[in-house]
Amino acid sequence: MAKLKTLFFCQNCGAQSAKWLGRCASCGEWNTYVEEVIQKEDNSAAGSWKASTTVGTTKAAKPRVISEIHFEEESRFDTNDGELNRVLGGGLVPGSLVLIGGEPGIGKSTLMLQIAMSLRHMKVLYISGEESEQQIKMRAERLGEQHPNCYILTETNTQNIFKQIDALQPNVVIVDSIQTLHSQLVESGAGSVSQVRECTQELLKYAKETGVPVLLIGHITKDGSIAGPKILEHMVDTVLQFEGDRHLSYRILRTTKNRFGSTSELGIYEMQGSGLRQVSNPSEILLSQRAESLSGMAIGATLEGNRPLLVEVQALVTPATYGTPQRSATGFDAKRLQMLLAVLEKRSGLRLGQHDVFLNIAGGLRLDDPALDLAVCAAVVSSLNDLPIRGEVCLAAEVGLSGEIRAVSRLDQRLSEAEKLGFAEMYISQYNARGLDLARYGIRVQPAGRLDEVLQGLFG
Repeated sequence: MAKLKTLFFCQNCGAQSAKWLGRCASCGEWNTYVEEVIQKEDNSAAGSWKASTTVGTTKAAKPRVISEIHFEEESRFDTNDGELNRVLGGGLVPGSLVLIGGEPGIGKSTLMLQIAMSLRHMKVLYISGEESEQQIKMRAERLGEQHPNCYILTETNTQNIFKQIDALQPNVVIVDSIQTLHSQLVESGAGSVSQVRECTQELLKYAKETGVPVLLIGHITKDGSIAGPKILEHMVDTVLQFEGDRHLSYRILRTTKNRFGSTSELGIYEMQGSGLRQVSNPSEILLSQRAESLSGMAIGATLEGNRPLLVEVQALVTPATYGTPQRSATGFDAKRLQMLLAVLEKRSGLRLGQHDVFLNIAGGLRLDDPALDLAVCAAVVSSLNDLPIRGEVCLAAEVGLSGEIRAVSRLDQRLSEAEKLGFAEMYISQYNARGLDLARYGIRVQPAGRLDEVLQGLFG
């Protein structure tokens, strides 16, 4: 029998130690070390994924000159989901390992089951360690889709899972969730640092050796990060974050890591009774509930990856009645809001020191594009003076500390999106206007060099 060995693992970062430590030397967290039993066994144990089952004898690697390495662009699987394809960088890469995290009840399992049911030209294996077959069938009936080659496996033991994979030979594997799996090669409980690392390593080896893409659903901690060791995010090829308020209908799919594409892309869904609906034109939906006659509202043109968005910036400025004024921002960087308020006080002479300021990006979005600076300033001034901004006006510019209007990137895409949605006027930086053929746009462009010029044009 193999000798048992115990180690202490940090539940926050995955660092290990031979003895218990009160504070982790790697991440600095207190009381995170937990003792786990490790059993060392031969990797050729029955049921484990072996290289010999797929590729035969492994040749020793040798160094090669980079100019002699032949590269062919990797083909991708079309997931039949335009938003997911966009976030992945064009589709699902064969042999990739994708990790999807999000809050409980946000719709991760629904999204993955929709993807499994939509890949009708492939054999899909959906592995669930959290739900029964009947529960998954009920969700599939609610989605209203049927797939003759979608197989459901309710199992948590990786050795049994690989036996079924070897027999079925699927084209795509989905695991819900990685924290529920456990391997017989490790003696600790499911969800522990060593179990999550071992199970992910086995699935990674399977994906790379067979070329079958594997999608993993992962739990998150209370601060929003992926649960388990940080090495989990380093091992996978792509990390997706499914965000949104459970009380709102919109869901945001972001990329935090992608070895095969950009990490700045964004996918938007709407949660309905029949599942998640792709939102192909988010700007029109985000602006659909706009009341043009109210003060404190401004439209800003922003970019998420290659996608232009027009969003509604809402501000509420009221006299501070409880001493220290409040500064609250939802969907926008609170420190940047404080900076813009200081610019308005210093450069425009507005007295905001005795006012509470509340800022909100409508639709539940979280944005950090500096091009929204001008819209934030306009919304604050509009609420302070109780003067509404004309409904056909949008803004796209960064505001500097001296009150100057700075240029933003890819203004042509922002102008095209505003024109498509029927806006008649856009305020931009005068430096953006240089060298730009403004006549080809059906929208009136107002270039400005100072913040006061924009406020004068909006409010007189």
